[in-house]
Amino acid sequence: MNRVILLSSIALLLLLFAGCFPGGGSYSPGDRAGFFSGVWHGWIAPVSLIVGLFSDGVKIYEPHNTGWWYDFGFYIAVIAGFGGIALTRKAKKKEHE
Repeated sequence: MNRVILLSSIALLLLLFAGCFPGGGSYSPGDRAGFFSGVWHGWIAPVSLIVGLFSDGVKIYEPHNTGWWYDFGFYIAVIAGFGGIALTRKAKKKEHE
């Protein structure tokens, strides 16, 4: 039963992601992807990469974007999403002998 729920959840998430992939035709030269789309596309970049291997219409990066703001959102999400930005770090506790 748990396996069916897990597989159903994965299928549902993939279906939800399918409408949000970069390069899927959601954006055009008149309706460009902005900062928040860049953030979203950065977060789902690993999934886009895997799906893009099997589908010609899915890209990692949206070609119809607003430029610098899209790039900024995309790179911030990629860096932060994969643990590259650590705003806080736990200090190592030194044992006092």
